[in-house]
Amino acid sequence: MLYDLTLHMGYVYDVPASGARHLIRVLPLSLPDRQRLIAGAVTVSPNADEKVTFIDFFGQQATSVFVKAPHERLDIRMQARVVVEAPTIKADLSPQLAGLRKELAELVSVDATSPHHLTGSSPRLPEEPLIAAWAREIVKPGQTAHEIARLICTRIHKDFKYDPEATTVDTTPKEAFRLKRGVCQDFSHIMIVALRSLGIPAGYVSGFLRTIPPPGKERLEGADAMHAWVRVWCGDAMGYIELDPTNDIPAGTDHIVVAYGRDYSDIAPVVGVMKGYGNQKALQAVDVIPLKQ
Repeated sequence: MLYDLTLHMGYVYDVPASGARHLIRVLPLSLPDRQRLIAGAVTVSPNADEKVTFIDFFGQQATSVFVKAPHERLDIRMQARVVVEAPTIKADLSPQLAGLRKELAELVSVDATSPHHLTGSSPRLPEEPLIAAWAREIVKPGQTAHEIARLICTRIHKDFKYDPEATTVDTTPKEAFRLKRGVCQDFSHIMIVALRSLGIPAGYVSGFLRTIPPPGKERLEGADAMHAWVRVWCGDAMGYIELDPTNDIPAGTDHIVVAYGRDYSDIAPVVGVMKGYGNQKALQAVDVIPLKQ
């Protein structure tokens, strides 16, 4: 699939802010046999006094900007054209949990793609006994790592309600688990904690999701969304798979990858600091437009 992407993230301040520094990660990745970024750019208004672009540890392009002058709003825009390939259907070659632990112990690489980064705790994802106990109840003897990941993905979709009013960006997995509701970030974090508690390496994926309007309805401009799903390491032979617990599906051609990390803190689209006070209003509009190839 060939897509044109546009993103607008805006912040409107009650009182002008100044001395603002932000780190932006919104440009799609190029991934072998999966996705290719043909062209893309990130712009900021007002113009940044300093702008530095670099590649972070996990291979994502990040842009650091500094805006010195007072400003009543900040606008971040991204435009890109990207090709997403249909995923190859993989046979389940993953081992059972004991075999997965053995393969992981024998793996010495700690580069950006290493599953060792996706085990144990991470900045936003401490060990949660409540979620771990829930995960153990789901697992049946003899299941493979792939089967377990798919089962937990399905259970989250079945047992949790999508509710954008229930949580915030700072809601912990424990809080969302108790509420049994939330958004894609919450469901992905819960799934990651559950899998890690079983010894299955799992990480966070940030990206875009093309949405399809209901039959008879026109597509609304800006109605697509940034999205989150889960990356799971299923052993040497199978490697990584990606699952979307919000929709209970494997990531496919409607999923466009922006970044990989341990949890949301590694790949937040925008994070920063500024001088100011008072309230602010955040705006976001995303368009994922399929094109004829």
